[in-house]
Amino acid sequence: MTAAAATGQCPRLERPDERGRFGDYGGMFAPETLMPALEALAADFAEAWADTGFVARFHDLLEKYTGRPTPLHPADHLSDETGTRVLLKREDLAHTGAHKINNAIGQAMLATRTGKARLIAETGAGQHGVATATAAAYTGLECVVYMGEKDIERQSLNVQRMRMLGAEVVPVTAGAATLKDAVNEAMRDWVRTVETTHYIIGSAVGPHPFPWMVREFQRIIGDESIRQLQGEPVDVIVACVGGGSNAIGMFYPFAGRDDVELVGVEAAGHGIHTGRHGASIGAGSPGILHGARTYMLQDDEGQVLEAHSISAGLDYPGVGPEHAYFADAGLARYVSITDEEALEGVDLLSRTEGIIPALESAHAIAWVAKDAARLAGRTVLINLSGRGDKDMDMIAAKAGIG
Repeated sequence: MTAAAATGQCPRLERPDERGRFGDYGGMFAPETLMPALEALAADFAEAWADTGFVARFHDLLEKYTGRPTPLHPADHLSDETGTRVLLKREDLAHTGAHKINNAIGQAMLATRTGKARLIAETGAGQHGVATATAAAYTGLECVVYMGEKDIERQSLNVQRMRMLGAEVVPVTAGAATLKDAVNEAMRDWVRTVETTHYIIGSAVGPHPFPWMVREFQRIIGDESIRQLQGEPVDVIVACVGGGSNAIGMFYPFAGRDDVELVGVEAAGHGIHTGRHGASIGAGSPGILHGARTYMLQDDEGQVLEAHSISAGLDYPGVGPEHAYFADAGLARYVSITDEEALEGVDLLSRTEGIIPALESAHAIAWVAKDAARLAGRTVLINLSGRGDKDMDMIAAKAGIG
């Protein structure tokens, strides 16, 4: 924890400052052609979020279309296995199978409010692409999703779902052909088509106002959890972190409370010391990535390093700038789990609770199991960000099932 955090000088921030920053992180680092659009988007979002009619319609859609509130499930069998009381926030039960739909619905509503006819998105694991395609179909907007060629191969089910929903899926072959490269291509598209297109960034990353906007659309996860706990104490809250939208949505409403420890679980890939991982906070350093200053994986020359994770959704070399702020401010701590441990997490939750988690969520399950001795006797709330349907081919291959 930093000295400022220890003296209470680093509180939870309701919104970024006038530069779009959370402390030292965030900002608006973008081509000049996008600056007017970003400034207009920040103003449009602030106006919409202050509009009680817009917010009421958003929450009405979350309830009647996406199936909220998602349950808070006492995982009794997993609790017996780990020796700690585990609660699961079941985002895997939301429409489309993950938390991504919360943000996609909100941003699609904003796009229609501002007269945009076309949505674009990037996706890694495919869940954000599916959510965006779903929101586009519901609102009647054109939809294009950029996806790394490598991710298209390992997430074929979600590619089929996007196409069924009417979206065009554009393969990205540049770089490592994963999430970072899909973001690059989506950004290039937006530069060309900014007058008619709204870019739905899928995580709490990118230039201002995206990290703030995504957090506000996703904070429904934590807000709901507080209501569902009905005053029952919880000691530790755990969520996986790639870009970090599910985690910031869960963490933000709890941040700054002395009675709750917030733990973000990054992807260690083959292990931090192998150099093939996605742990941006654990092994990264501050730099500029996709329009914001944040923790990122980079070499001594400041060049972006390729991330690696068995989970396409955590295969990203940076983290949302508000998570970088949380880390420095001592509002949350960040740990990492390897590919092998994540697969063990899939097996553990499947075997004990009859719930197959997404590989992303399995990182959080695995950390709780790994740290079970320290957590013994405490109440742990895990944000189960998505279901494992999309990952079954990879899980089955690794487990020798078939």
